[in-house]
Amino acid sequence: MGPEGGAARPGCFFGVYLLYCLNPRHRGRVYVGFTVNPARRVQQHNGGRRKGGAWRTSGRGPWEMVLIVHGFPSAVAALRFEWAWQHPQASRRLAHVAPRLRSEAAFAFHLRVLAHMLRGPWARLPLTLRWLRADFRQELCLPPPPHVPVAFGPPPPRMLAPKRPARPFADTEPQPDQDAEAPCTLCARALQDEEGPLCCPHPGCSLRAHMTCLADEFLQEEPGQLLPLEGRCPGCKNSLLWGDLIWLCRMGSEEEENLELEEEHWTDMLEI
Repeated sequence: MGPEGGAARPGCFFGVYLLYCLNPRHRGRVYVGFTVNPARRVQQHNGGRRKGGAWRTSGRGPWEMVLIVHGFPSAVAALRFEWAWQHPQASRRLAHVAPRLRSEAAFAFHLRVLAHMLRGPWARLPLTLRWLRADFRQELCLPPPPHVPVAFGPPPPRMLAPKRPARPFADTEPQPDQDAEAPCTLCARALQDEEGPLCCPHPGCSLRAHMTCLADEFLQEEPGQLLPLEGRCPGCKNSLLWGDLIWLCRMGSEEEENLELEEEHWTDMLEI
């Protein structure tokens, strides 16, 4: 995919990044972290502990954010990815990855671990691998899965869900939401999911389905898997990416205040 790849999805941004130290005294050191706002986070790291940076990066800058993996469906998913990338030898999911060699630079080692992560336990997530500094780009020892684009440059601005417009006439009797009462297209049972049903984004398609029902439909082609990658809409027959459906379902369900999660103390709570 070209430099413009990795278009922004609507909703919340959850990313796991790799910092590289440019300080001649510490050059070559790296740091892995989680963020919901890459531009702000790198400023915090370079500002030190008093500005919200991590103790492991404080006083050792300048740091450059050279790489970020984003597209995680939730903060918890991103934080688990962060912890495993930070501690590959402690993660049971990465037991097959060889330890860092004496002659291996920290940057090269972290790229090697990332390659195994994207091809292993996290291979089915709708992620984007984004190089923020093209001059640091290196080919991974294992190429990312075909559905994981490689993009360049800063992430596009987040597209937050538009708020529902207020009713034009406050004294008008509210009309029943016919869509809310519509049953699941696949099982015909009531749609009672707390986060709402999955809906096809293509114009004119009326598909509304339980998450589990549509997952089962997509997984008919991959019976040994638990998480779909993509499938054909049972209604309009267009190809759909599972990750896009989840993002659209979640759009606007989380408030901006809840995104200020950063950083280190969360990772200690999330062991793989």
